[in-house]
Amino acid sequence: MDITAYLRRLGLESAPPTLDSLRALHAAHVERVPYEVLEIWLDRPTTIDPAESAARILSGRGGYCYHLNGALSALLTALGYEVTRHVGGVQNHGAEPGVTGNHLVLTVRLPSSEGPEEWLVDAGLGDALHEPLPLAEGRYRQGPFEYGMRPSEVAPGGWRFDHDPRGSFAGMDFGMKPAEMAEFEAMHEHLSTSPTSGFVRTATLNRRDASGVDILRGLVLTRVGDDTTSTTLESETDYFAALADVFGIALPPGDRSLLWGRLVTAHEAWIASASTSSTDDGLTPSTSSVSE
Repeated sequence: MDITAYLRRLGLESAPPTLDSLRALHAAHVERVPYEVLEIWLDRPTTIDPAESAARILSGRGGYCYHLNGALSALLTALGYEVTRHVGGVQNHGAEPGVTGNHLVLTVRLPSSEGPEEWLVDAGLGDALHEPLPLAEGRYRQGPFEYGMRPSEVAPGGWRFDHDPRGSFAGMDFGMKPAEMAEFEAMHEHLSTSPTSGFVRTATLNRRDASGVDILRGLVLTRVGDDTTSTTLESETDYFAALADVFGIALPPGDRSLLWGRLVTAHEAWIASASTSSTDDGLTPSTSSVSE
């Protein structure tokens, strides 16, 4: 992994491993590297190897939790941080909490005058964290959103992250046992190929910044901050302009043509489904999900 190029992608320079530097790295990562699943929609299988994920990030793309946190963990380790990967479970609204392996979690241990401090570092939660959170029970505000940290009720000795009520999911639990990337391979295969996966059903992108989050779900672009606004991108030109301007992704003509055709087909199917059922089928394009 080219550490200098990765830092350049984030608009940063190398700095000693401190809390301020960690906060800057985290914020830059979620602002500049989009949470996105477009490789699935372009029929390009990915691995969760951190080196491959980092190379894709350096090419101007993003990924989802296994890619983003996998690459970030490698970067942080190379910069001298004490990083641990953990198995986590994102709980969607209406679902039961559990450590399902549908999420890769990072913690970072930093020295302090009062002893080591541990922090939740997570660039792969889509519309959630802008900066790290301390592993300490409490409520924490970041921009317009308020989060909670508390001991997990389903992962003994682990932690529970409670999302803001306006978030795309209810929360996330994780245990403290260190994990290897191989532990996520089966779930990655499911999330990237199964017809029941939200990633396969809906082309989703997120980009977090200090004042809110941009969400592109299908053809619906939503900004969630102090207020929430949504618009349907009805033309190919508008869609790819938003992809470039908001999420920093520029696709070649062949990819654009393939993706646009599939997006239109999926949007039309969602409209037809919505017109015949008053039940939420999980495809609502104005919301976002970071798991299935």
